[in-house]
Amino acid sequence: MDRDGWNQRYETTDLVWTAEPNQFLVAEVEGLAPGTALDLGAGEGRNAVWLAQQGWQVTAVDFSEIGLGKAEQLAAVAGVELSTTCADLIGYRPPPRGFDLVVVVYLHLPASVRKAVYRRAADGVAPGGTLLVVGHDTTNRTDGYGGPQNPDVLFTPDDVVADLADSGLLVEKAARVPRPVTTEDGPRVAIDALVRARRPEVR
Repeated sequence: MDRDGWNQRYETTDLVWTAEPNQFLVAEVEGLAPGTALDLGAGEGRNAVWLAQQGWQVTAVDFSEIGLGKAEQLAAVAGVELSTTCADLIGYRPPPRGFDLVVVVYLHLPASVRKAVYRRAADGVAPGGTLLVVGHDTTNRTDGYGGPQNPDVLFTPDDVVADLADSGLLVEKAARVPRPVTTEDGPRVAIDALVRARRPEVR
């Protein structure tokens, strides 16, 4: 979906998603000391706002100005501050080594584009910092629930690890993870891909 499509989608409801952060983001980040954080593809800001509530100085980037406007409203209600940047991630370049944490949650792009975006995300990770990628796994289309049905934009943990090769980051975790989903027809399980990587400290 392009920028106009997302703007239209965000305009039609209060929140397309919920105000609650992604459960894997919470689990992977809770043990980290707060610093500077970059949320790429931030959408309506649920993850960025949660990070700000934990003490992170957060920059939220998305190509939907409507989504970012809702993120700013969500932050105001929560009593926290966000820095927002409206930009297409296909061309966006974060400041090199500029963030202690970079998160990319449910950003689904064709493989040829995805690699370039992930490499630039990795470039934004400071020494000692962390990159966290979470998205719908390739197997979710056949064995899980919900998410994009276009196989061209789905990925596996191994795909992400390959995209990050030679980035200077050390992969600490790469796994398929089940995510319980509540539906009108009862509980279901989605399958996500999760990769956490770290840039070594400068010695």
